[in-house]
Amino acid sequence: MQPGSLPEGPTILSSSTLIALFGFSSPSLSLSPLLLYLSLPPEAEDKRKDAVKKVIAAMTVGKDVSSLFTDVVNCIQTENLELKKLVYLYLINYAKSQPDLAILAVNTFVKDSQDPNPLIRALAVRTMGCIRVDKITEYLCDPLQRCLKDDDPYVRKTAAICVAKLYDINAELVEDRGFLDALKDLISDNNPMVVANAVASLAEIQEHSSRPIFEITSHTLSKLLTALNECTEWGQVFILDALSKYKAVDAREAENIVERVTPRLQHANCAVALSAVKMILLQMELITSTDIVRNLCKKMAPPLVTLLSAEPEIQYVALRNINLIVQKRPTILAHEIKVFFCKYNDPIYVKMEKLEIMIKLASDRNIDQVLLEFKEYATEVDVDFVRKAVRAIGRCAIKLERAAERCISVLLELIKIKVNYVVQEAIIVIKDIFRRYPNTYESIIATLCESLDTLDEPEAKASMIWIIGEYAERIDNADELLESFLETFPEEPPQVQLQLLTATVKLFLKKPTEGPQQMIQVVLNNATVETDNPDLRDRAYIYWRLLSTDPEAAKDVVLAEKPVISDDSNQLDPSLLDELLANIATLSSVYHKPPDAFVTRVKTIQKTEEEEYPDGEGGYSEAPGHAAATGASPPQTTSNVQSSAGRSQATPAPVPDLLDLMGMDNSSAIVSADPTTPVGPSLPVVLPAATSQGLQINAQLIRRDGQVFYSMLLENNSQVPLDGFMIQFNKNTFGLAAGGPLQVPPIQPGTSASTLLPMVLFQNVSPGPPSSLLQVAVKNNQQPVWYFNDKIPLSVLFSEDGRMERSSFLETWKSLPDSNEISKDFPTFAMTSVEATLDQLAASNMFFIAKRKHSNQDVLYLSAKIPRGIPFLIELTAAVGVPGLKCAIKTTGLEMAPLFFEAMESLLER
Repeated sequence: MQPGSLPEGPTILSSSTLIALFGFSSPSLSLSPLLLYLSLPPEAEDKRKDAVKKVIAAMTVGKDVSSLFTDVVNCIQTENLELKKLVYLYLINYAKSQPDLAILAVNTFVKDSQDPNPLIRALAVRTMGCIRVDKITEYLCDPLQRCLKDDDPYVRKTAAICVAKLYDINAELVEDRGFLDALKDLISDNNPMVVANAVASLAEIQEHSSRPIFEITSHTLSKLLTALNECTEWGQVFILDALSKYKAVDAREAENIVERVTPRLQHANCAVALSAVKMILLQMELITSTDIVRNLCKKMAPPLVTLLSAEPEIQYVALRNINLIVQKRPTILAHEIKVFFCKYNDPIYVKMEKLEIMIKLASDRNIDQVLLEFKEYATEVDVDFVRKAVRAIGRCAIKLERAAERCISVLLELIKIKVNYVVQEAIIVIKDIFRRYPNTYESIIATLCESLDTLDEPEAKASMIWIIGEYAERIDNADELLESFLETFPEEPPQVQLQLLTATVKLFLKKPTEGPQQMIQVVLNNATVETDNPDLRDRAYIYWRLLSTDPEAAKDVVLAEKPVISDDSNQLDPSLLDELLANIATLSSVYHKPPDAFVTRVKTIQKTEEEEYPDGEGGYSEAPGHAAATGASPPQTTSNVQSSAGRSQATPAPVPDLLDLMGMDNSSAIVSADPTTPVGPSLPVVLPAATSQGLQINAQLIRRDGQVFYSMLLENNSQVPLDGFMIQFNKNTFGLAAGGPLQVPPIQPGTSASTLLPMVLFQNVSPGPPSSLLQVAVKNNQQPVWYFNDKIPLSVLFSEDGRMERSSFLETWKSLPDSNEISKDFPTFAMTSVEATLDQLAASNMFFIAKRKHSNQDVLYLSAKIPRGIPFLIELTAAVGVPGLKCAIKTTGLEMAPLFFEAMESLLER
């Protein structure tokens, strides 16, 4: 039977099909009227349609009806548009799991793409674009080219979107067949919806392409602005977003663009209004006329205010966007602060955002109104909202110097209410006010001290202790107040302990009498002997040495004049703010993060359905020498050599958060002992002699016999012997730390020594996104501490138990969603032979699973595993002797993908 040629007789479901659908072991006409419907001839379209509807209903609620594929596809040749839509919907859902059977529908697609009815033509092309099967993609090109030039605008606009879908499946095919040029031609179409869809499609393709695809010129600009007035609301959003990326030639052109876009501010759709605001804000940067800018600011205020009368969810999105806008252009809403006053029925997330914006809009002109609102909010029942309101009063005081006294008066009134959490939050913000205006409002300290017994939150306690220590000379009973905190010193949180330590030292330096002297002895003893907190202990030792050696120096350090804090209501960096403003009306403006911070953009890679991983039936062949390998890989005896030219030339800068090894006793550092066997010579330079008084260090992480080591070669190019070597590693992604002593003997001038330092994992893990950075500090008895940066190649963490059985590999690959897959090309790597490549990767515990051929290329499947059981399922595609290798991985630890590709690149370069 030819593809697409279907029987004309009645549609009879097989018994297995009936069992799958109804659960009966034998079909009987009396079991269900549906069986009769499906057995009727094609003329009875309505009843066949009802039968297919029931199949779709079962599919919709999650039942697997893929076994009905052939029977449902048999219904595709019909003149009934509704039935055809239902069958197409079924096809879209199941074509990926039944690609060979989906080919049967291709002839119908091609035929429907030439149907006299434009709805059917558009439906055929849309459905073919949604079926992500590479075999069907080849058949899609000709119908798509016809539809892009169709007489009917509905067909053309549907075809425009289909190009973007096809690009996602096979980018190379789209470019070769000239679809991108056809899309660009559609921008000049006389139908505005066709123009909008062409713009949307080109913008989508640009997002996934590494080279410029869609660039607006002055010629296309006028066409887009013309289409803007006539297309639908979402078409307007697409065009406005595209126009926002256009940079006007001069101020005159920017004014013209803004004039054409301004009417969109009055649109009922929130997305259109916000997109228009974004567009105008970006063009305003080029407008030099202050009058025009002022008028534009007035015009943008009403639509932004209108957004705050929508549903709470839309209000929140609008408020997050307004938060960014007022940081850049506060004059837009300077006279509209009342619309941000909180209503009693606002959700808490809306109230919090309104508070933030009110702080940003607060000025000397409206501060009295704002303070009345904040004071009212401080009596609400929601504790988090009350805290935020009290803190907002303090932020207004810090921001507006002339209003600071009024803000403090409000805070004192709130303290008198005697509500515990209000009092504690007020003390926290008053501490910040003291830091902003030193020696100005100290008269209120007595009022604060009355609430000392009610403090139970660490931040409030720390703030009160800071106030007492900072103004100890003005508080008669400062020693008694601090002594009340000392009674519970060991049980206090670190934040309170650190502040109490510093405050006690300040008290002693300001009032060196017998009472404070006894207190300082008790505090220093508690903070050095009876604590496990290294921060507290180190600070206590510093104070102790300062006080015992040079009290005047201690005064200069501890009682030094502090810098005045500034208003933090505009927290965002200007460059980040500009980037977020360019993304208004997107998720980026809601998160207040650039898109790259939460979206991983993967450039399009040509990939066929077959390549996603074969079904395990006859598609594999074992590579020679690997079919029977089941044990662990050979131990790695050579280090991963990386290019160190750039690193060796750079001057190692001190790392601020690395522990200072100077002054540490030997019990807290790893001290030298006897040397171990030297390791291979090819280690990169991490500390050049020219920048470290003649000491050169070559080092790299390696793996031996299931253990990670730091292989080091130390050369003494100075004039004196070096001994007493110590080493320390800073916090890092994998918590790598020294697992034993650094065994380096005294090194005479002109000689060197090698060592292997065993490493342990997850001892001191750094927060944040994964990084391969390894910060190291090394010192000896003759020189200062030397800091340098090294890399953690992920390959040294690949464990020996990373091999997977083929069935397990296949099952895991299928169970992981497509979102857990990411690919990268290595265009310069040329595979000399499959066996050599597999041997090279096996040395790093990347285990071979299977191999197959595809289009004259070898496709290799491997597995690897890093600590904590994170697997990497690897697919390598390359042709022997031809530059270019594609590496695709699936993993549960997607955040580790950049480190994996970095390690893979290093392995392939060896």
